[in-house]
Amino acid sequence: MQRALSERCPAVIRQRLKCRVPLQQSSCAYSVVPPPRDSEEKKMLHQFLRVDHAGEYGANRIYAGQMAVLGRSRTGSLIQQMWDQEKKHLEKFNEILAENRIRPTALLPLWNITGFLLGKQGAMACTVAVEESITEHYNSQIRALMERDPERYTELLQIIKEFRDDELEHHDTGLEHDAEMVPGYWLLKNAIQLGCKAAIFVSQRV
Repeated sequence: MQRALSERCPAVIRQRLKCRVPLQQSSCAYSVVPPPRDSEEKKMLHQFLRVDHAGEYGANRIYAGQMAVLGRSRTGSLIQQMWDQEKKHLEKFNEILAENRIRPTALLPLWNITGFLLGKQGAMACTVAVEESITEHYNSQIRALMERDPERYTELLQIIKEFRDDELEHHDTGLEHDAEMVPGYWLLKNAIQLGCKAAIFVSQRV
């Protein structure tokens, strides 16, 4: 499973994150996403970005739910720190969608309510389940873009890789804070991840 998330071990990832270079301003005529060459590429990019935006929106609502329950606990500051990163992710995808005139998924109201309730009920177990799903999803996008034309998608790949590493760091943080000790953890995790896969599938299309 760890390889499915990343080919680097968590300790190495966290060390790399400390030294990571922030996103750079693009020197291209476009900010992040290259103009689609044909309808196939347009469809692919719109699906990628629509579901990425939806995932980051849902993640924000999950951390909002967690803060509602655990904001005053000893993990409150840690949750706030992860939430702040998710806010930056969402802000970036809001910007990308606007620049490229890509409509958000029609399922945002569902992501809104479900995300908040999941965060409120599942806490760190929910963090592990969701961040693992998002990490795997980002990895699949990275592979697809690398196979297609890595130079053409340099800026987009940089963003996805950075956000993927943030999500993996959140996943590891959840494990370090006893996510697996939650009663019914494996059942909860599998149920959440099944829901994530279904939501990703539908959000790409509507």
